[in-house]
Amino acid sequence: MDCIFCKIADGSIPSKKVYEDDKMLAFHDIEPAAPVHVVMIPKEHIASADELNEENSDVIAHIYSKVPEIAKKLGLKGGYRIVNNCGADGGQTVFHIHFHLMGGKTLGKMC
Repeated sequence: MDCIFCKIADGSIPSKKVYEDDKMLAFHDIEPAAPVHVVMIPKEHIASADELNEENSDVIAHIYSKVPEIAKKLGLKGGYRIVNNCGADGGQTVFHIHFHLMGGKTLGKMC
């Protein structure tokens, strides 16, 4: 499989890690859109939210359960934004489900 996030998850492409366990990895985005911008991915390849089901959705719950810990570690005290893009029309450019955790300043409206 030629998935950049799978390669980051298995360590064959280096990243600036923020958090890692057996199910997920969080690392600094290489093109940050905010002062703090971390990408959170499951280690299991799931292409997008369209592929979530009863067998694999537990990893998404796990990622969200770690958000407060990661946000605290990054010093995000005044709030933050979590974004998931699904499909090309939704702005997804890497087809491995991922979540952007952004903060460090007051973020404007998205819509």
